[in-house]
Amino acid sequence: MERALGVSSHERPQAHAMNRPARLAVGVVSAGRVGSVLGAALARAGHTVVAASGLSAASLNRAERLLPNVPLLPPDEVVQRADLVLLALPDDVLSGTVRGLVATESVRAGQIVVHTSGAHGIDVLAPAAEAGALPLALHPVLTFTGREEDLERLAAASIGVTAAAGDEAAWNVGEALAVEMGAEPVRIPESARALYHAALAHGANHLMTLVADCTETLRTAGIADAERLVAPLLSAALDNVLRHGDRALTGPVPRGDLGTVRKHLDVLADRAPQIAPAYRALARRTAERSRAAGLLDPAAATELTDLLSDPAEGQTP
Repeated sequence: MERALGVSSHERPQAHAMNRPARLAVGVVSAGRVGSVLGAALARAGHTVVAASGLSAASLNRAERLLPNVPLLPPDEVVQRADLVLLALPDDVLSGTVRGLVATESVRAGQIVVHTSGAHGIDVLAPAAEAGALPLALHPVLTFTGREEDLERLAAASIGVTAAAGDEAAWNVGEALAVEMGAEPVRIPESARALYHAALAHGANHLMTLVADCTETLRTAGIADAERLVAPLLSAALDNVLRHGDRALTGPVPRGDLGTVRKHLDVLADRAPQIAPAYRALARRTAERSRAAGLLDPAAATELTDLLSDPAEGQTP
């Protein structure tokens, strides 16, 4: 890493000597919610953001707030100016962008090329690695708003770090960058990235959908201030499951209250049919976990599973 770290790739020091990267010129591609915040976090750690890319009005506004006085340039020019390239791009465009940057000779030997995608490891950066760059995947386990408060939230968050297997120096660079941004680094092997990301999406993204469905249904029932009503309940439920796992399961399914579940299915079919399939699927999964945890009698679990089966299942088209 001749320019960025002061040594060539053949002369990397031992891992303990790389706990703190040198001050780096950072290029952000692009200035979306994640890129702007992480660029600001790196600047706060003492690195210099030398350029960023962004075309939308939202990107321009974010850059003005979080990356003041940083010039907005085309992606290839951003990369050419940088020692550390931060690719904060959607999953599906990352691979093509990397290939394009390498094809235009924007990527050079000695750079650190980082992407923030949770779905990808470092394989997607193979063209950059072949050009002599150090590939790293740094995925912040955080929902971003693109505002200043995200910088403080990083202090309570983790960053999933992936580097080349067996390259302890590279792992240390990734971990050091995560720490400098204020987060806790967690090593995610390349082989685990897809399942890791699926788990996080299932937990965070689907939780948001679940809560939005909950509050919307309450409003359908004529209940005002739905968010205020459920906030203590949902906060306690999240805290309990994180502390106690399946032992925290509660409600009519773990209790085996078939009558209550049947009423839920009836009223949802009538008043909120768009939610009924998700209710059935999650209640079935809750029954499975409750039974495995010893909270639900096997016979009651079987009855619940039969009750919760999709009414469309088994019907001939």
